[in-house]
Amino acid sequence: MKEKIKHLLDQAAAVKNHMAQDEALWLQLASVSHALVDCFKKGGKVLFCGNGGSAADAQHLAAELSGRFYLDRAPLFAEALHVNTSFLTAVANDYGYEEVFARMVRAAGKPGDILIGLSTSGKSPNILKALQAGRQVGMQTIGMTGAAGQSIADFCDFVLMAPSTDTPRIQEAHITMGHIFCQLVEQQLFEAE
Repeated sequence: MKEKIKHLLDQAAAVKNHMAQDEALWLQLASVSHALVDCFKKGGKVLFCGNGGSAADAQHLAAELSGRFYLDRAPLFAEALHVNTSFLTAVANDYGYEEVFARMVRAAGKPGDILIGLSTSGKSPNILKALQAGRQVGMQTIGMTGAAGQSIADFCDFVLMAPSTDTPRIQEAHITMGHIFCQLVEQQLFEAE
């Protein structure tokens, strides 16, 4: 049992160590942070979507922006698109689950806003449709995926790719990357105050 636990911790650490050496990822994180700062400075909002654990991660990161991260500061408009369960279940029932996020993006997304779609595989149809809808309404789109999720790039201005094909390791990397961009956004917008 101890050996298995150590092995799993080593796997998690290896993903983060890989991220710590990946300069292309650092540049993507910086670009995402700048895009988010620009969006918020212009009065825009950030919408997140994901399924299952990625939905929980989407909600977590939205809360870091809309609530607070490190600083006691003004809230930023960030929301996860799955939190209205009545809307989600009605759209899934009437239009199909693949439309649940795209429909809300069409309703709430505006030019200058940002949509962040989380899909560990990069192939979730409802996430891809949401990102496509985001582009159609003039939003910037950001995909968060794993090493095998290259297909999401067709729908995104920026892609944050975790260096793993293992779902739990990808999700852990997404939270790490999300915490990084939340901290950078908060510092750039509020630290001088």
